[in-house]
Amino acid sequence: MRSCILPLPDKTWPLPDRPRRSELKYWLTMNPLSIPDSKRRWDCLSLGEVMLRLDPGEGRVHTARQFQLWEGGGEYNVARGLRRCFGLQAAIATALADNPVGRLVEDFILQGGVDSSLIRWVPYDGVGRTVRNGLNFTERGFGVRAAAGCSDRGHTAISQVKPGDFNWESIFGAENGSRWFHTGGIFAALSASTADVTVEAMDAARKYSTPISYDLNFRDSLWKSIGGKTKAQEVNRAIVRKVDALLGNEEDFSAMLGIAIKGVSEDFAELPIAGYEEMLREVAGAYPNLKLVASTLRTVHSASRNGWGAIALYEDKIIHVPQRDIDILDRVGGGDSFASGLIYGLLAGKGIDWAVRCGVAHGALAMTTPGDTSMATFAEVERLMKGGSARIAR
Repeated sequence: MRSCILPLPDKTWPLPDRPRRSELKYWLTMNPLSIPDSKRRWDCLSLGEVMLRLDPGEGRVHTARQFQLWEGGGEYNVARGLRRCFGLQAAIATALADNPVGRLVEDFILQGGVDSSLIRWVPYDGVGRTVRNGLNFTERGFGVRAAAGCSDRGHTAISQVKPGDFNWESIFGAENGSRWFHTGGIFAALSASTADVTVEAMDAARKYSTPISYDLNFRDSLWKSIGGKTKAQEVNRAIVRKVDALLGNEEDFSAMLGIAIKGVSEDFAELPIAGYEEMLREVAGAYPNLKLVASTLRTVHSASRNGWGAIALYEDKIIHVPQRDIDILDRVGGGDSFASGLIYGLLAGKGIDWAVRCGVAHGALAMTTPGDTSMATFAEVERLMKGGSARIAR
């Protein structure tokens, strides 16, 4: 059982730039994650929206004459990465309007090998007055021109799901079961009812001892018309109390939970590790149910070159993968691929250090290819984790 909160004792910290004792309030004993055995139907089940991404390639959305199509979604990308890169059995619980666009999204899901049996098909009214499928127009950016997105996702089928629409008892119970459940702040922000569905699903997962990961994934475009950061924090503070593994990036913890990182500027040009360590411990202290808290570390030198790493807190231990500069082709989905690599390491029993390094490597590789989802192979991830170069392999 988790111990009570005690005054911080003297302890040797793993990082040389550790914060002073006066800056920290509590020391927590965090319980380890308990991973179910492999007898369950899926290794991972994700809950979230799957959109059709329209990509102008090297061009701009507002001047494009043609687009390449991909599927993508913050929660879905994690399941797909686990299936395609790591070979695990993954499923997506979502909803789509039953029209040719929805069937195109389904075709992408099927090509990715993700189990589509939990898709709710909603009758289409012919023009999209009541229900539709989400579109996401995204530019990759280059050099001094930042990546940019324009979503067209109002009244989508998944945003209208309500408690009772999915039979979570059957999904997580003995009839099926999953070794892991993943969802995030994008799905919870789609509507008031999706936040309720998030809680409903988590309650069922907890009943069957299914570990739950939640990626905070703050999106200003989703929250600004329904209460902004104030509403985002109200919703997410309640949800996070049901989570085992909490994930985020340099902005998410502040925007979604109101827990700021000390020593960072508004543009996150410098990422002080001591400030991140203190923030992770503060999150763990505020939410004693958490067993793992992790954050990616991204410094944007330009749209084409980023510093990339991660830091995590697990069983009172800080795991830090220092940033390395990587070249970016398409940054979308890097954090989702970090999540899938991390989750794979945990499900495979590789240990937390290996899992965090796997997440960083997988996220880095995902940003070298177009589209939201990973095209990396497990062999490439392992090679990068071992320090392999980009020299041609043939």
